[in-house]
Amino acid sequence: MSLETLEAKAVPDEDLQAVRAARRRHRITVWALRAMVLAVVFGSWELLSTYVIDPFYYSKPSLIAERLGDWFTDGTAKGSIWVNLSATLQEAIYGFLLGAVLGVVLGILFGRARLLAEVLSPFVQALNAVPRIVLAALFIIWFGLGMESKIATALVLVFFPVFFNAFQGAREVDRNLVDNARILGASRFQVLTAIVVPSATSWILASLHTAFGFALIGAIVGEYAGADKGIGLLIATAQGTFDAAGIYAGMILSTALALLAEVVLGGLERRLLRWRPPSQATLSTGL
Repeated sequence: MSLETLEAKAVPDEDLQAVRAARRRHRITVWALRAMVLAVVFGSWELLSTYVIDPFYYSKPSLIAERLGDWFTDGTAKGSIWVNLSATLQEAIYGFLLGAVLGVVLGILFGRARLLAEVLSPFVQALNAVPRIVLAALFIIWFGLGMESKIATALVLVFFPVFFNAFQGAREVDRNLVDNARILGASRFQVLTAIVVPSATSWILASLHTAFGFALIGAIVGEYAGADKGIGLLIATAQGTFDAAGIYAGMILSTALALLAEVVLGGLERRLLRWRPPSQATLSTGL
């Protein structure tokens, strides 16, 4: 049942337009305040860099915008900006998909197999404690400077948050539902697919919002450690030439990719969780 249908049933027809108008005003207010925050931050930064601090070290928004314009019109020192963006995005997507699949499968498996979890949990915790930058350097030795080492780094960063959320989601399944399904003759596989996985979906999807950001971090860290293209390489090149504006420009590009992924994942989550009734906060604010 859609949110609009719920509103139509919960609110009289004569008040429905007023509710929607109030929601539109709320959204406009939120976006106006966000724009105001950005204007204050960047405006203050521009003024400070012009009259107080040295822009050579801290750069300023006008220089960053100029650097981004140069990258998109004239290209970068490492080739077309689109080639570099494409490389980072591909590495992040492949690492995200592989890490998410492995995290979900193993998380649910560990969550339902208590003995397996008790035996292997110390090893999982130990692997999670390994610094990721060390793994990035190790993957470059194993797989070289190509895309494979970056995908491996992104995979590792994605795997653990998804794994732990899937594990907890599988553990939080209502025991009464499982017992009732078994009384009715459901097999272990049927219980897993019809009860455990749907119940853990909210946990899993919650982890995916942050997991793609981790995938981008993994790809960029791998590129920073050693690559022939990518946003991480642009940042490393800018650092080597003391180009603060180039470093900030690379950060902005990676942030834009992460926000785009958040929009896509948010839409996917809404589609997969249509069966779940919206919370009271969602009904009142429209978020």
